[in-house]
Amino acid sequence: MSATLYHVHDPMCSWCWAFRPAWDALFDALQGGALTVVPLLGGLAPDSDVPMPEAMARQLQATWRQIQQSVPGTRFDFAFWSDNVPRRSTWIACRAVIAAEQLGVPERRMTDAIQQAYYLEARNPSDADVLIELATRLGLPEASFAAALQAPATRARFDDHRRQVQDLGVRGFPSLVLQRTDGERRPIPIDFSGPDSMLRAIAALD
Repeated sequence: MSATLYHVHDPMCSWCWAFRPAWDALFDALQGGALTVVPLLGGLAPDSDVPMPEAMARQLQATWRQIQQSVPGTRFDFAFWSDNVPRRSTWIACRAVIAAEQLGVPERRMTDAIQQAYYLEARNPSDADVLIELATRLGLPEASFAAALQAPATRARFDDHRRQVQDLGVRGFPSLVLQRTDGERRPIPIDFSGPDSMLRAIAALD
């Protein structure tokens, strides 16, 4: 039995977007080793058709600005807030990642497509039609993906992700949790600047 590194995230989590370069570097550094990497979609906010309250929209825009100051190089297209009707609804984007994976597209590719559309193209991944378009860009048949996005099996798989996240005791995204071969679980501190400190923490606990 190998040790497992759980990566808990949400495609519409802005801090997860800021973490993406460091995560990609960490993921690449772990390839070929004995560690099993398991992505888990935590789900920030359930499905909703209600427009986001103005106060929340202002708060999230302030968070984007904070991230730009805290994690240099992180880009956001603030036109999102004027070009869309934002909703506090991320579960559908999480299910889109699962649906795409079930149809053969790796989790990281669909996650990247959603993040690029949201943060750099001012598209709204809370909308099913946006997610369907992104999936077709990745080569998936429109009808198959649209069906998978709403399928009971996809919803059940996402429910399982959220149960695992709760079992891990994760309260914020992104999070990394290492489960050792003896079953002990330890959080790995997130480092937005690069993979080195995370690799050292993993090596110390593995």
